[in-house]
Amino acid sequence: MVNIVSHSVLTFLLVLASSCICTTASASAADGKTARQPCELPRTLDDGWKVSTANEAGFDPALLCAALNKFAASETNFHSLIVERRGQLVAEVYKRGKDESLYSLVAMTTNFDEHTQHDVRSISKSVVSLLWGIAEAQGKTPPLTTPVLDLLPALAHLKNAGREKITLAHLMTMSSGLDWSEPNTYKKNNDEFGLYWRTQDNYLFNRPMAFPAGTRFNYNGGGTAVLAQILATRTGKPLPEYAREFLFAPLGITEWEWKNDLRGRPLSFAGLRLKPRDISRIGRMLLNNGQWQGKQIVPAAWVSESMRSHIDTGEVLGYGYQWWTGSIEALRTKRRWTAGFGNGGQRLYMLPSLDMTVVITAGDYGQSSIGRAGYQLFKEVVAAVRE
Repeated sequence: MVNIVSHSVLTFLLVLASSCICTTASASAADGKTARQPCELPRTLDDGWKVSTANEAGFDPALLCAALNKFAASETNFHSLIVERRGQLVAEVYKRGKDESLYSLVAMTTNFDEHTQHDVRSISKSVVSLLWGIAEAQGKTPPLTTPVLDLLPALAHLKNAGREKITLAHLMTMSSGLDWSEPNTYKKNNDEFGLYWRTQDNYLFNRPMAFPAGTRFNYNGGGTAVLAQILATRTGKPLPEYAREFLFAPLGITEWEWKNDLRGRPLSFAGLRLKPRDISRIGRMLLNNGQWQGKQIVPAAWVSESMRSHIDTGEVLGYGYQWWTGSIEALRTKRRWTAGFGNGGQRLYMLPSLDMTVVITAGDYGQSSIGRAGYQLFKEVVAAVRE
């Protein structure tokens, strides 16, 4: 049965909700500090971001405000939501919630805000792809058609059974064919765990082929670890140092961390920590074809090639070079999106045809339900676009 609400009451509620979008009103928090309301404009900080009202950015203010209020009131362990369009921040909401950083034994409750770095987990993989594209333009990486074992002479004895046909492109698209299990849970059979202390290239390649290279998608963080290993060797710089010099500093990202594994190696596949505004910065740069403030950071050709689907994942989604792809209904038509996904609910969505990014951080690690909740939130934000 449909719940019917009178038109006058509905209009009043929508107008009341939309009024928050353009106001700077605030309430006093219990600790005496000023608490921001979900529909307030994002703060103007000294970080290069400009802000825009929902109306100016082409949103229905009432619908967007309703989505922001729902996010703020949700019992789901979301931590932040940022909506950016046409190069300006439109909405920014932070919450208090439990978080479980890498290596932590217990979840800690944190008051998240604009200055809090957050684990991005597997969005780290997408950043490795960006670094590879930068290095490729510098002439420091071999072609993606290169068989990986040709670059790892210590593993020459493994050039058999089809492993010799695995190329760099297969690692990029997670289609190596190697037997690998990496569920989105903390199960005992999660092969990702071994990457934290084992010799990663040997750990990856010293296993049987489950299917021919390039024929099937199978999520595999070991491939990212080997790509990062080759990248560091070819550039002559540790991964964080290379990222700092050629990606983060040019983007104006100054506060970040790349955690190490148990052997002191950068966790290329899961260890990056960024502030949500800086995640948005990466998304905006990619929507600008690799440019930030007029400077080319990542080659436009790499952006285009890496963000398109190269293989079907078998779950409605596609996969590019360490980026997920899909589509969503907006303005009565299907719109393509590209995204970085991270365990626990970390999301960077980019919609080129709407010139828009949506960033979500959360803390439900190992829980598939957070992904569904995050996508529903994404749909509600997109549904608020009116032009």
